[in-house]
Amino acid sequence: MPDTPPGQLPALNVHGEALAPCSNDPLTGFFRDGCCNTGAMDGGVHTVCAVMTSEFLAYSKYLGNDLSTPRPEYGFAGLKPGDKWCLCAARFLQAHEEDCAPQVDLSATHQRTLDIVPLDILTLYVTD
Repeated sequence: MPDTPPGQLPALNVHGEALAPCSNDPLTGFFRDGCCNTGAMDGGVHTVCAVMTSEFLAYSKYLGNDLSTPRPEYGFAGLKPGDKWCLCAARFLQAHEEDCAPQVDLSATHQRTLDIVPLDILTLYVTD
């Protein structure tokens, strides 16, 4: 496994294995490296590799985090259903509690997520 950059936690998934990439198109991750890596600077804990759905995107927009509208000034094309994105762990848990959580790719979900979302909840949303 490559050395972990300063300020970044080891790139391990919820199973303690090497963290798989989440998405390079759109490019995701707190560090914009395509992975749900995290570290001390990531206050939002962007660690859940989630597969976007229309329902979740509408829910997130309703809560004030519009992920679907393009923001070219930030190089952000906007997300659409089927896109993978490194989602904040607390937002994922909130969506679960509201019955609108997206599916997750556990191989690409950082183990730091488990400090916020129990594994048994994450496994309810596993995608292939």
